[in-house]
Amino acid sequence: MNFKKFISLSILAILFYACGNETTNKNVSQQNTETKKPKLTPMIDFSVVKKYPHDKTVFTEGFLFHNNQLFESSGAPDYLPQTRSVFGIVDLEKGKLNIKGELDKNTYFGEGIVIVNNRLYQLTYLNQTGFVYDATTFQRIGQFSYQNKQGWGMTTEGKHLIMSDGTNILTWLNPNDYSIVRELSVTENGYALDYLNELELIDGYIYANVWLKNTIVKIDTSNGEVVGKLDLTSLVNEAKRNNPESLELNGIAYDSISKRVLVTGKLWSDIYEITFDY
Repeated sequence: MNFKKFISLSILAILFYACGNETTNKNVSQQNTETKKPKLTPMIDFSVVKKYPHDKTVFTEGFLFHNNQLFESSGAPDYLPQTRSVFGIVDLEKGKLNIKGELDKNTYFGEGIVIVNNRLYQLTYLNQTGFVYDATTFQRIGQFSYQNKQGWGMTTEGKHLIMSDGTNILTWLNPNDYSIVRELSVTENGYALDYLNELELIDGYIYANVWLKNTIVKIDTSNGEVVGKLDLTSLVNEAKRNNPESLELNGIAYDSISKRVLVTGKLWSDIYEITFDY
């Protein structure tokens, strides 16, 4: 073979191999880029059905329906002297809270509530202490301790107390001896989702406010994964317009009888009835 021809063919082969390699590298790089794209949480559309008045002095921490009545609990930050650590029944027509129980705000900061077996359970923020009331007379009948460093929100599947504590962990407690039955680590797209706050169980899924966010997340109770999210920024903005003192979104209540969902926030002037596919 002619030497010059051999050199030319060799160069062409090298160039062909290099180009093929470059294409392969580009494809691998593209595949890696596509693989690393973050998974987005499906958004859940909602619409507002109705608005009800809400007591603007209530620093909402707990929100739930029981026997067709809406219950609410509140905390009392030092910098908001008008607030009280109370719980009671909401008059939806007048927006007033009919107080059934109150804690000494100098000692306890009231948090979430839940009702199980005709007993109302109430968490406190930093005391690792909860209180128990008769859900008919609202007389205090006991108190309990829990291992979580903080107490935030509460809900139930009808058997256990399910509480949040400001982390990504939800804790199931036995209401008889307050032992831990289960702990669930909540994740969104593979990452721990902290600051879970007020909770509500709807058709087997836990819906949770995320502190300082305008969102409510839908949590699969079998594995802790967030499978959907409601963005309620429009309601937060409206709440601010109606009452400039309004703070974060916090409060989800589901009436299993009428199938309605109510949401509100701390110091909001309104409660919103919303509808969505849950």
